[in-house]
Amino acid sequence: MDESELPAGDTDSDTLFDVPAGARRPARRIVLLTGPSGSGKTALTRRLGLPVMNLDDFYRDLDHPGMPMRYGIVDWDDPRSWDHDGALDALRTVARTGRAEVPVYDIPTSRRTGGAVLEAGDAPVVVAEGIFAAELVAACRAEGILADAICLSQPRLVTFWFRFLRDVAESRKPLPTLVRRGWGLLRAEPALVRRWVALGCRTATPAQAERDIRALLAA
Repeated sequence: MDESELPAGDTDSDTLFDVPAGARRPARRIVLLTGPSGSGKTALTRRLGLPVMNLDDFYRDLDHPGMPMRYGIVDWDDPRSWDHDGALDALRTVARTGRAEVPVYDIPTSRRTGGAVLEAGDAPVVVAEGIFAAELVAACRAEGILADAICLSQPRLVTFWFRFLRDVAESRKPLPTLVRRGWGLLRAEPALVRRWVALGCRTATPAQAERDIRALLAA
């Protein structure tokens, strides 16, 4: 049958590539979880027990060309210090195949130290958490893999204190740097939250975010 005999609106290519509705939908979707450093992202993911991609592992090495500077050191709160495209590719892969290779990053030395494999198994949702998660909202939505985008929000002093205790316990940076950076982040936090909301996240307390994600799993 030549093309002139096909019903109106049909072509050979339409017939060849016609698939059932939803057949191209990913097997699992992504919850992007952001919030100020110390806002409780990691604690929340532990309680949920879901596969988690730690977006901080996509930081660039300390000596990567063009790293942004602040407080006399690399500005690790600037998205330019982070591999956006690599993180997006890993999320796209794990959403569609259930498995993705990810880097392993050592914060005290500011370098990637190896790699790992994230296995999502049969989980319908993978959580991707980190301060740059909001940078991925638009792309994940366009890819059809976005389930939700949440910015954790708590009182600033609470965030400051928990961030400081964590950073000291993990010896992330020298103490004067932690104090200087922590004070700067305390002052910048409202503007950061506004930016993340503008990029497509919604604010929620850790308790509300946990309820919402569990409801998403039950839907």
